[in-house]
Amino acid sequence: MLKAVINRLRRAMPGRRVQVGRRSEDRRLTGRVVVATRLYAPEPTPAAFRHEALVDELRRRGHRVRVLTSSLPRSVPVQDDSDVSRWPVLRDSQGHVKGYASYMSFDIPLILRLLAVRSPRVFVVEPPPTTGFAVMLVSLIRRVPYVYYAADVWADASRTLQGVPGIVPAVLGIVERMVWRRAALILAISPGVQQRIHELIGQRSAIAMVGNGIRMNGYTIEGPERGSAGSPRFIYAGTVSEWHGAGIFIDAFMAVVAKHPHARLIFFSEGAHKSALEQKVARAGIAGVEFHSRVPTEELSRHLRSAVASLASVAPGQGYDFAIPTKIYASTASGTPVIYAGTGPSVGMVQDGGLGWAVDYTTDAVAEAMLMAIAARADGTAPSPSTLREWTAEHASLEASAAQIVDLLEAVERGDAAS
Repeated sequence: MLKAVINRLRRAMPGRRVQVGRRSEDRRLTGRVVVATRLYAPEPTPAAFRHEALVDELRRRGHRVRVLTSSLPRSVPVQDDSDVSRWPVLRDSQGHVKGYASYMSFDIPLILRLLAVRSPRVFVVEPPPTTGFAVMLVSLIRRVPYVYYAADVWADASRTLQGVPGIVPAVLGIVERMVWRRAALILAISPGVQQRIHELIGQRSAIAMVGNGIRMNGYTIEGPERGSAGSPRFIYAGTVSEWHGAGIFIDAFMAVVAKHPHARLIFFSEGAHKSALEQKVARAGIAGVEFHSRVPTEELSRHLRSAVASLASVAPGQGYDFAIPTKIYASTASGTPVIYAGTGPSVGMVQDGGLGWAVDYTTDAVAEAMLMAIAARADGTAPSPSTLREWTAEHASLEASAAQIVDLLEAVERGDAAS
């Protein structure tokens, strides 16, 4: 399979090949790797961190790189980087680049920005599919191949959203499949995404399963928070949307506080459903539930270390059953076990990896897991922080994923798949 992927890339990236056996400094790509993404570090999102890890690995190996992204929200401090070009975009009330108008404010100027880039060798593009379409057009004009980062299947997900006209997922599916088919390589972040793409466009396209994860350097298991006594805490860190179904943790928490009145449920979140969750707590008068905005990685890791467990969920039947929430990895990298509610690959991952508790998406099952987590912390039977950290480094490191992607690109240049 790997050889087929490399051969597909070689056909899409004609030009000078570096012979096998030359020194590593001679293996550089003959031009710039251009990364097109609406979100880039230090903006605290999974996509931003994925591409930051890739760019860092490309630079580490001596490759030239150019990042075309959006201007940062006011709440995020700007970091000077001559290789990163930012463009003003429309953001929603919560500061997200989300929705048709926001996407177009990035995608339309992106076409001109890509046309102006000097010496591009390959484009790397992040969803949404509209951004992929913009890159595809420039790819055809400039005869530069592109690599598409398939973090999910947007057409499937849009069909589950309430109030979305049926024509939207239909058109989105056409655009998405077109972008996939013309890509020199598709990078799938999970086996579920890889399988779904194969179902939709067949086995002809080159798809590499590169996984997903977090940047390990921002998280640590060390700190006084872990040994602190006091009220048991549960942390939900990440986006709250319709497909996450995070409201189930509030329902379950009501059963937990009946036995542990001083327990706390803390959200560090943004997303479409945040205000609805806040209203739910206010109407029910539930004590011990807090809502905060997202915080920097180091601060989040401190909060996670203080928790008996973190919380993650994927509501079944929303089109995202194959998704693995990255908040799981943030927790395990901080040495804190996870309670996962839902179906899909996360269940086996949590169970097989000994990462915590994977339960059905029901209030009773979640409440029971939360009580078990409190008991496990008290009696010392919870997964050890070092074991959780080691698992994360082996299975969910964005650094390792980025290295795999650069290996593929370098293999093309070296001609490793010539035979």
